[in-house]
Amino acid sequence: MAEKEQRVPAGAGDAYVPSRRRIERERFQRARARRATAVAALSTLVTGVVLFLVITRSPGWPRTRETFFSAEYARKALPEVLEGLLLNLRLLVVCGAAVLVIGMLLAIARTLRGPVFFPLRALATAYTDFFRGLPLIICLLMVVFGVPALRLQGVTTDPVVLGGSALVLTYSAYVAEVFRAGIESVHPSQRAAARSLGLSSGQALRYVVLPQAVRRVVPPLLNDLVSLQKDTGLVSIAGAVDAVYAAQIIAGKDFNYTPYVVAGLVFVALTIPLTRFTDWITARMDRRRAQGGTV
Repeated sequence: MAEKEQRVPAGAGDAYVPSRRRIERERFQRARARRATAVAALSTLVTGVVLFLVITRSPGWPRTRETFFSAEYARKALPEVLEGLLLNLRLLVVCGAAVLVIGMLLAIARTLRGPVFFPLRALATAYTDFFRGLPLIICLLMVVFGVPALRLQGVTTDPVVLGGSALVLTYSAYVAEVFRAGIESVHPSQRAAARSLGLSSGQALRYVVLPQAVRRVVPPLLNDLVSLQKDTGLVSIAGAVDAVYAAQIIAGKDFNYTPYVVAGLVFVALTIPLTRFTDWITARMDRRRAQGGTV
């Protein structure tokens, strides 16, 4: 018979005493975790050394290092790349807020019930289908160069505004589908219970369905935000001086591509914290779901 966990008599403070088997099991689990960590560290080190030797021993490495990994050009490019990065961050904040609002409105329009809302549902569906299928680079080219060609009175020709508008048009379609999936994942009984309590359809959607839907789609929304952060660099094709275009200007002077590497590393440095935060949010929601908590 397995040895049972013991408790000290009540007079001794009723302190919990784990059984010997449990202590041994926990000791074994800690030892296995240490071994796994050591093996992972060793395999990572070996892989890194092998890749380093393969790259640095290749015939073209000296020229590649000079062209793409020049410390001199990196020091020269970093201040200007960081200055251009401020534009990317502003675009991320403004476009991200607009995408969330428009995406939510599109998702709500697609989930409206009743024949009277059919035209609205059809328009929202056509919008999401079109801009999800249209490559972002083509949307940017059409908006940035097509809108000024129309010569409309009162319409801006600022490449930053036009590039940001193209980002909003494309990402709103993706975010709308994320929100719609969250809304449809809420069980119909939730809406029925809200209606039975006297709430209207709009109130049930606002106070019951949407709060649950938004909580469920936080991880994919953050992933879309990561993608938007990277794609703000595409506004450089319109001539906006962001981090990518600043790197392009420096690289075009001396035909050294180290500034592009610097700009890429800056975007990676911004993306990694948000990606890790997304992973933490996802793991936290999975734990709460496994424990039967509210998600």
